Amino acid sequence: MTPFSFLMWNRNFLFRAHEAVPLPQTENEVFHETDPAMDSSGLTMDKYLSVWLQGEGENDDPLSYTNIYVRTATLDPVKKVGFLQPLQGRSHQIKQMLSPEQKTFLKDWLKKTNPAAWEEADEHFQKIFD
Repeated sequence: MTPFSFLMWNRNFLFRAHEAVPLPQTENEVFHETDPAMDSSGLTMDKYLSVWLQGEGENDDPLSYTNIYVRTATLDPVKKVGFLQPLQGRSHQIKQMLSPEQKTFLKDWLKKTNPAAWEEADEHFQKIFD
């Protein structure tokens, strides 16, 4: 690897739909052992928002922030079935999907994890969290 090439960095946060602090597990950990629900009748579904942050970096060390994707998900934790919706990448959709508290959590996390990467992030990316 040359000194100027970086790998894709990503991080997932899984929120219960109306909570401001994410779960300790990622989307992959929670939904890995589930089957797709064919019918929602008789299911008790918990609602989630899965947020994927992307940029350049290595392992847990982001060097720049470039993209955010969000998807809704539902899961019946007893029957282990659920629905994962397609990822949304348009900023106006993401701003509507995330609560103000979730945006604040994510913005604070991004700024704390690598302040320089936050400062260098595109203004369009930063405005999602306002």
